[in-house]
Amino acid sequence: MKKLVTFLLLILSAAVFAQQPQLETSMDSTSIKIGSQANLILKTTDVDTAATVNFPEGKNFGQLEVLESYPVDTVVKGAKYDLIKKYGLTQFDSGRYVLPRLSVFINDKQFRTDSLALVVNPVQVDTLKQKMYDIKDVSTAESKSLLWLWILIGVVVAAGIAFGVWFLIKKNREAKNKPKEEEVHYESPIEKATTHLKSLEGKALLQRGEVKDYYSELTDIARTYIEEAIHIPAMESTTAELIEAMKQAVRRKNMGLNQETFEELERVLRNADLVKFAKMRPLEYEIAEDRNRIEKTIVVIDQSIPEEKEEDNEHTLAWLEAQRKKEKQKRKNRNIIIAVATVVVVLGVTFYFVGRNVMRNYITGIPTQELLEGDWVKSSYGNPPVTIETPKVLKRRDASEMIPDDVAAMIKEMQIFIYGAMYDNLYVMVSTANYNQKVDIDLDLALDGGIKTMESRGATNIIVKKEVFATESGLQGVRGYGNLSMPNPVTKSPVRMYYEAYMFKHANGLQQIFIMYREGDEYAPKILDRIKESIEITKLNN
Repeated sequence: MKKLVTFLLLILSAAVFAQQPQLETSMDSTSIKIGSQANLILKTTDVDTAATVNFPEGKNFGQLEVLESYPVDTVVKGAKYDLIKKYGLTQFDSGRYVLPRLSVFINDKQFRTDSLALVVNPVQVDTLKQKMYDIKDVSTAESKSLLWLWILIGVVVAAGIAFGVWFLIKKNREAKNKPKEEEVHYESPIEKATTHLKSLEGKALLQRGEVKDYYSELTDIARTYIEEAIHIPAMESTTAELIEAMKQAVRRKNMGLNQETFEELERVLRNADLVKFAKMRPLEYEIAEDRNRIEKTIVVIDQSIPEEKEEDNEHTLAWLEAQRKKEKQKRKNRNIIIAVATVVVVLGVTFYFVGRNVMRNYITGIPTQELLEGDWVKSSYGNPPVTIETPKVLKRRDASEMIPDDVAAMIKEMQIFIYGAMYDNLYVMVSTANYNQKVDIDLDLALDGGIKTMESRGATNIIVKKEVFATESGLQGVRGYGNLSMPNPVTKSPVRMYYEAYMFKHANGLQQIFIMYREGDEYAPKILDRIKESIEITKLNN
């Protein structure tokens, strides 16, 4: 009996154990080149659908750098799941590296991965095919400073400001020297107001349907009279403020104005506000009544003004002085506004015609959407020619400035054509080289040399991936691609870039195409695909 129970327990425990989640660890390669990628694969099997699984995360697993953590793949097996998690790992130094045991938690229960080894092989250099040279002394790099550009912009801005100041001085001088028109002097504010009322009727504004202009001039005549006769700020006051200020002045001067006068004046001012701001159109008899009310109000106010006492005279002088200062401040503010507006216009025009192109060509670059949607150019470059289609024509560059002297000694002929710069929104480079002696070119080594050239020009944190590439015509070469960081020449901060390089060899030379753009750009990948599809390589026979 005991043996039977023991046997049943063993069967039950085996069944339970078989249903427990399992963790498998594998790597798709045990040996890679420096900078290449090996994929670590973690697989959990027989995981319950309601279980919580946490895979390890981090920038490094031991001494191996995590290039990318891929999304988890799920395989459904009835009521169970198989979860597969993949990581891209690399190392930029040769040697044998051991992946430590990592922790995977399933429902807070810890499982440990197996410990695996990865060998990172150095790039082999064949010293029989590639002559070795002594280390060269440190040399001073050519300055790429944009100081001259900022000096040019500063000169243009200073010239614009100087022109604005000169224009204002000239305008003020002409205004002073211009003979003033003979001013009409009035004996009193009431004479001025009545004269302007008669002049208003002679303009025939109502006959032309210009009711708004008629009411504006009518109320301005009334406000001007009140301001000059009673010495209150009538021109810049609202209707309510004007009536209140008049009441205070009447009490201060003991003027004999009744409530009807205020009501008549306020009625006309309210009607004028409706005409000017609410586009109301009064009838002809209403317009005539408003005109008569203004004339009557002016006369009543003038008759009620008493002779000025000494304190009233002081108040008048103070008011006149305040008016003089206000007018002076207005002229000053007007000159400041004109000066600022002139500077803004000059800067705007300068930026539009000069600065915008300078910024686009040297700092921000032309937007990639504009490049993608613009007119493309198909052309052949170098010898033997590389034919590609690009948004802009590639410009020839002096190859001697871009290659080391020791490499130049091996090259019979080299031509380089470029659009943009390595930190721009888009950079395209095509080069062809023919060697002095027959060389069996290793395209992998040629790509590594291109990477070294990028490092010499400031590139850091370079990730390299390689694969075989074939053109539409079937000609095979090597494609290298990945990411790197380039310093911005102005801010010096690193800019993360994506690049692709294409290497082709012919009888005794090398043809290269290099394309780079800023990561995250929406339109640049479409430009890259179009350029890549257009590549045509002319191959020389042996």
